[in-house]
Amino acid sequence: MSFVETMKEKARQNIKTILLPESEDIRVIQAAADVEKEGFAKAVLIGNEENVKKLALDNNIDVSKVTIIDPLKSEKFEEYSNKFYELRKAKGMTSEKAKETMKEPIYFGTMMVKVGDADGIVSGACHPTAHTLRPALQILKTAPGTKLASAFFLMVTKCPEYGEDGVLIFADSGMNEYPDADGLSEIAISSAKSFKQLVGTEPRVAMLSYSTYGSASSPLTEKVIEATRILKEKAPDLICDGELQLDAAIIPEVAERKAPGSPVAGRANVLIFPDLDAGNIGYKLVQRFGRAEAYGPLCQGIAKAVNDLSRGCSSDDIVGVVAITSVQAQDMEKDNK
Repeated sequence: MSFVETMKEKARQNIKTILLPESEDIRVIQAAADVEKEGFAKAVLIGNEENVKKLALDNNIDVSKVTIIDPLKSEKFEEYSNKFYELRKAKGMTSEKAKETMKEPIYFGTMMVKVGDADGIVSGACHPTAHTLRPALQILKTAPGTKLASAFFLMVTKCPEYGEDGVLIFADSGMNEYPDADGLSEIAISSAKSFKQLVGTEPRVAMLSYSTYGSASSPLTEKVIEATRILKEKAPDLICDGELQLDAAIIPEVAERKAPGSPVAGRANVLIFPDLDAGNIGYKLVQRFGRAEAYGPLCQGIAKAVNDLSRGCSSDDIVGVVAITSVQAQDMEKDNK
């Protein structure tokens, strides 16, 4: 069974409502129809119902089982607007501006998740990452005990000898541009939790650099060395190591030469990149040259299940992220009980 099929099976154990606010993108409409057909989650499109149904008809997509919610016609519009105003009035929000903002599907959907009328939200197929994350951080905030929200890609590769049968997490690959040493440690802790949550096996975290164990020295390598030290202090039970070059992190033969005795080297399944440049370029290289499945940017450290999409995603990619989001929502529900 593939990784995504495993996620769908987990999702079916406790059906969650996942919102798709980009309702006039054909890929999103197709994904919503596919999710409803497969029955592992309840997919809800947020937007103008007439427009959505016309687009679906023109593209031969059956949305008869898909729920479509128009913010302007919703009986919850005033309630959500008022709650948003209360949340943001200290930041200068006015009642009138709150109503205007709540007309936007992404804000309306995020408020639905906030009040418990839905379990998660997936967006980003036709908008930049900030479009998804800004309302999430304004309305949902970070999860308790989390200092830094971050993003990761779940990479399902065709190389079972790497990671966990070919599955790895790459972080941060979608949110934080230049995290400092403490920020990198927070990203590592969140990524290890995400790996355990989604893959179900022990995370082995590699703090990546262009240097292994002091083979080069610069402010860049020192940041990763310090991040590793902080990480080991914060999470002494976590299997982690750094600084490690990528080949030392995932290839046993290289690990033996470059990092003998490392608890992680040659076996890493969670890769923490030193900055967003490296993380984003790295995942795209593996996705395109290695023809890996790349799910994300998936968010971690936010109080509810919110996930971004790459603007190059397919409808199948969106279906996969909906399944992952459902599993995250299940786990968050358990944590809150």
